[in-house]
Amino acid sequence: MIRRIAFLLALASVPAQVQAKNVLLFVTDGLRASAVNEADAPTMSEIRAKGVNFANSFSVFPTFTMVNASAFATGHHPGDTGIFANTILVPNPIITDARRKSITPFLEYDPALREVNALYGGSVVNGETLIAAAQRSGYSTAAIGKHGPTALQDIADFDRQKTIVIDDATGVPFPGNDGRMQGVVLAPDVEAAILQATGIARSPARRANGEQGNCDTPGTKVANVAQEDWFTKVATDVVLPRFKAADKPFFLVFWSRDPDGTQHNHGDSHGQLTPGINGPTVRAALTNADNVLRRLRESLDKLGLAETTDIVVVADHGFSTIAKESQTSGSATLQCAGMDRALPQGFLALDIAREFGMTLYDPTADMAPIKIPGGFPRRGDAVLGTDPAKPEMVVTANGGSDLVFLPSPARKKLAPKIVKFLLTQDYVSGVFVDDALGNIPGTLPLSAIGLIGGAKTTRPAIIVNFRSFSTGCENPLLCAAEIADTPAVQGQGMHGSFSRADTNNFMTAIGPSFKAGYVNRAPSSNADIAMTIASILDIKPRSGGKLAGRVLTEAMPGGKDVTFTRTTVAGKPADGLATTILVQQVGKLRYLEAGGFPGRTLGLEGQR
Repeated sequence: MIRRIAFLLALASVPAQVQAKNVLLFVTDGLRASAVNEADAPTMSEIRAKGVNFANSFSVFPTFTMVNASAFATGHHPGDTGIFANTILVPNPIITDARRKSITPFLEYDPALREVNALYGGSVVNGETLIAAAQRSGYSTAAIGKHGPTALQDIADFDRQKTIVIDDATGVPFPGNDGRMQGVVLAPDVEAAILQATGIARSPARRANGEQGNCDTPGTKVANVAQEDWFTKVATDVVLPRFKAADKPFFLVFWSRDPDGTQHNHGDSHGQLTPGINGPTVRAALTNADNVLRRLRESLDKLGLAETTDIVVVADHGFSTIAKESQTSGSATLQCAGMDRALPQGFLALDIAREFGMTLYDPTADMAPIKIPGGFPRRGDAVLGTDPAKPEMVVTANGGSDLVFLPSPARKKLAPKIVKFLLTQDYVSGVFVDDALGNIPGTLPLSAIGLIGGAKTTRPAIIVNFRSFSTGCENPLLCAAEIADTPAVQGQGMHGSFSRADTNNFMTAIGPSFKAGYVNRAPSSNADIAMTIASILDIKPRSGGKLAGRVLTEAMPGGKDVTFTRTTVAGKPADGLATTILVQQVGKLRYLEAGGFPGRTLGLEGQR
């Protein structure tokens, strides 16, 4: 009897919520929360004002696209999903691009993602995704947009055609011309409907928007308008009408490449830290993404679906301007975009190889040795050691932070030496080390940032965060810069660091399952968004691991405000440097605000 009363009391404490039939998850890749304004993004601004404003939002660290795509897909943190970055280490070489194979695949590429998923038994993310669970539960499901994160939303079976998956490689022949397709195969009736509605059954190329530029030539000056327009027509003229006709609840993920792709490639600030990613081309990209969202809302309204659809708008991560400066790096000799001593791509691997006298091999170029000085790895990734078949170290270059893997049996002896060297470099701001390697001074363990869990993939031994800083403006999060291991040049855009500019993504929601005009001050993360959507749809994905987010009940009708705490966690110092993280906490769930060395990471200046 006592248990029965306790159960009824607990049930009564759960906030009442109106169950929506449908959910639209609109991901604006790389959108900074502070960048949204009424002039450039009126639709997003309206939703933020009239719906729920998640004013204390968090990307998952490392702040890369595929890491956060896995959080949206599963509701779990990278320690469970095993997607530790956009580029990871796998045990066997797989396709990377064109006809190349590598042990360091770039996961924002469908053929690589397909092979990696198969390598781990058809479930690289260690469980069922939300879309797969929704489809299993009777929902109509679709994922549309940027390839890599879009396909990841229903990765269990690329070709089963139960979920409509359309990405920017749909219908494009595999580069090796062997008849394989990059994107998920479409059902014939869906392909025919797309052809009739848009006049083309394959995703158009980015064209000028895909022009990255180089040291001598600025990048793009146009947003990704044509490709986004095609995706939008597919969603509004094909997918949503099919959902309406099916007369079933639906779950749709739309992943907008803008503003991310334009921010990476823009040419507004060639070689200059200002305006950086705040120029006219990037503002046009923000407006482009906002227009897509507006058209999706108009289609929902036209089809009579608006009243029963929750719209969740969220970014996978924030963004920063690339800096390429270092006074300590031995590899900072590149003449690029007006700089005499710029950091080249792969600078971390180059510097480590130089320090330890190791031979450097390029895993994306058939393990060709790299000449030092003068050479650099094609993608920044590198294998180090005397025998590329038995590497002592593997570095995957990802942008605002890099991953170091230590396959060597001597990894416990090697790790402290690597850390000691890293602490001498001015571009480093924080080092995180696998708990199994011991408590190394100057570092914090991977478990402190949620990177040890049920993951199937190879866990990095060391994560190196790069320095970030403000270039000087009223809101530092709008003019953040970070050292980045990337082929892009100074002045272009990147993410992946532990800067608050990268962890502070945009997040808002509106619809029958959410409060109106509510500002949520409690921390909320991308993993929470997934768990909240799962609650709204009343689905339970079969996921592995315990590093899950929470349901954002405070944002739902009848939900009470959530209390949280703020703390600082610091490792044992070495040579005056101690890796430090700012943490917000709801119960036992941690939200990572910023991390690194105080004074070298934006957001750690006022550490508590």
